[in-house]
Amino acid sequence: MPDPYRKPVIERVLESFLFNARWLMAPFYLGLVVALVALLVVFVGELVHELPKLLTMNAEDAILLALSLIDLSLAGNLMLIVIFSGYENFVSKIDTGDDEDRPAWMGTVDFSGLKMKLIASIVAISAIALLRAFMRLSEGAVIEDRTLAWLVGIHVTFVVSGVLLALMDLLAGKVTKH
Repeated sequence: MPDPYRKPVIERVLESFLFNARWLMAPFYLGLVVALVALLVVFVGELVHELPKLLTMNAEDAILLALSLIDLSLAGNLMLIVIFSGYENFVSKIDTGDDEDRPAWMGTVDFSGLKMKLIASIVAISAIALLRAFMRLSEGAVIEDRTLAWLVGIHVTFVVSGVLLALMDLLAGKVTKH
């Protein structure tokens, strides 16, 4: 007697095919690792370029160097979050065994958390770019009003987007699941 709960063969094959299609995302994450290497090369290049000037730097130049390195570091952290969380959410769990260095957040960041970490990092990176521009202004650099307006406008847009995303997640969390 046939099992009434057993799916037809075509449906099982289609679902298996769709489920295995998640592996098509793996090359994207490998590409992001290459982009992370590119950020590292730029970080080291920036450091090597600025180190000879270290003893003659004034405070503002040192702060600008620090902001540039922080900016690159935040971008690198963002890449790792997207690589690890994206891979674990959409492709497969990363088996690290009992490695004590496994980040505590790995395996716990869902798509909603990933969006929030992403927008928070983007806001921080945007804030650093804006602070860098204001510091250059304080040093006497000439920056067009239009450029400053764009920097502020884009930063405010990122902040508002982050607040709206957080609000949407909060509201979605209060909705009864069907």
